[in-house]
This record gives sequence, structure tokens and C-alpha cells, in this order.
Amino acid sequence: MYERLSRALAELDDRYGGLPNPHEAEQVWSEIWHEEAHHSTALEGNTLVLREVQTLLDQGRAVGAKPLREYNEVQGYAEAARWVYGQALEPDSWHDGRLITINEIRHIHTISMTPVWNIAPPPEATERESPGNFREHDIAPFAEGMTPPAWPLVPSEIQQWSEAACALGERIESGEVGDRPLPEELAKIHNWFERIHPFLDGNGRTGRLVLNLTLVRLGYPPIIIFKRQRAGYLAALRRADAGDFGALGELIARAMEDNLNRFIVPNVAGPARLVPLTALVDEEFSLAALRQAAQRGRLNAVQGADGIWRSSRKSVEAYRATKHSRRRVDRS
Repeated sequence: MYERLSRALAELDDRYGGLPNPHEAEQVWSEIWHEEAHHSTALEGNTLVLREVQTLLDQGRAVGAKPLREYNEVQGYAEAARWVYGQALEPDSWHDGRLITINEIRHIHTISMTPVWNIAPPPEATERESPGNFREHDIAPFAEGMTPPAWPLVPSEIQQWSEAACALGERIESGEVGDRPLPEELAKIHNWFERIHPFLDGNGRTGRLVLNLTLVRLGYPPIIIFKRQRAGYLAALRRADAGDFGALGELIARAMEDNLNRFIVPNVAGPARLVPLTALVDEEFSLAALRQAAQRGRLNAVQGADGIWRSSRKSVEAYRATKHSRRRVDRS
């Protein structure tokens, strides 16, 4: 697993000289953005389906009949993810050169949680615990047995966490990750953040956004934990609570490899190989057009268990030919 991940990163470096920015690979970044906003909020119980998320983010329309809170959850998360991608690839004055800062953590929480907080704040929340501010309540022990630290300890705990994360970044830059493979080091950092539980609400979403900020600054794409992986993700976090980071590290590694391949596969795939529709977009066919053709059965494509439609260059060329043929018939 880890060897494949290393090869994928080397392939990305060979082809792009590193992670391409959103201007260079717009369709791939856009698909990751939509899916991350959907799946990361779904892990916390949001019931919007991917199509509803896409319509909400692309058109600003709330389709379906879901509670307003759920639409606001997705919008807040998407805005925070957009900020994360921008800061990671084209940092502004927020970035002081370190891998992650406490101010950035607080800002991510502010962006992602404010839309929800404005309409449905936690009933026990005080003004001093609003988005971007650390909790001033203790968190009850989790069902699995882990108890977050008492609230007066949160500032010092998150400071220690930040120093450890930045130290990891320095080691990676120097080529000395440590005793564990990189995904397990990232698993340790991610689990540590979740065990601190620094905010009254939104810790899972903020923790995954923080993880993605560190990933992109390290030269990797952001990862997506799919909603179908929820049980495995929570089980891996429980194992990490006890110091076993293997399962969470493997889950992170697979997600890293999947999104690395989104950038690599389109450039190395043969004409018959199935690839995500984002890899097949061209001047004639937008992502929306290809997806619509796939859904209507006009484009030979398959939808995987992850919800992603995949087709091949060969199938797109066949669809292009039949579409042009229909146009010639219509004009005759």
C-alpha cells in the first residue's frame, strides 16, 4: 500500500513537477471539492445526496426538502474547503511558513461552522464558544471510552498539537519522517486533534479540513473519507485512541492514492481504460454534459460504489460520433 503511494507521488512529480493548482487541473479539483463537502458532512449525519450538494454549490439552489441546517452545513464546509485549497497552494498573509497554525485552525472552524451556528447553535453554547473559539464546557466521555481533556487544558493541548504537526512537516521536508510511514504519522496527528476536541461542535469536520490543509502543503491532494467508510473510520479512530495507528493510516493512505491517481491516470490511461469523467472533459463536453449523457445511457459509463461515474476515451469518442451523426440527420 505505502509503496504504491510512493510511486504515485513520484509519478505526479515527474508529470507535473508537484501538485497542479486548481487553474491547471480545474475539473479534478472541482470534483474533489464537491465530493469532500458531501462526504465529510455526511459522516456527521447530513442527508443531502451528492446531486443536491452539486446543485447547491454550483447554482446556489436548495433542491429537495431537507432542513435548512443541512444546506448550511454543506455550504459552510465547502467555503472552508475552498479556503483550505487556496491557502495550501497560493498562501496569503495567513501563512507564516509553518505547516499549520492555531489561527488557521480557528479560522477554518469559523468559516465552516458560522452558517450552521447562525440558525442552530448548540443549546449549551455561550457567546465565548462561538465559531473560532475553543470550548468552555467539558465533553462527556465517548461511548468507546475516550474522554477529551477538561476545557481549561484545551489551549495548551492544541498548542502542543500544533508544535508536533509543524515538527512533522519539518521532518518530512528534510526527508526524515520517523519510525512510522507517513500515512501513520498523519493518522497520529489527525487522531490527536480529534481526541482534544477543541471546539464545542464541528470537531470532526474541522479536523478533516485541517488534515487536508497539511496534506496539500506537503504536496498531496486533499483526501475524502467516504460516507460508506464511516464505520471503518470510527473504528480506526478508536484503535488510534489506544495507540494503534495502522488502520487509520491505511485508510488515509488509500484516500491519498485515490486522489493522486485522479491527476495521474488521465495522462497514462489507454483509450479503453475506465477513468473518472473529470479526466474526459474537453472543449466539446463539459463534466455536466458527460454526466448527463452517462445518466441517460447515451455514454457507455459505470457508476462505482463511491458514486463516481467512470468511462473511457474510446466510449467518449463513440458518443461524440453518434452525437454528430444525429446532428447531420437532423439537418438533412
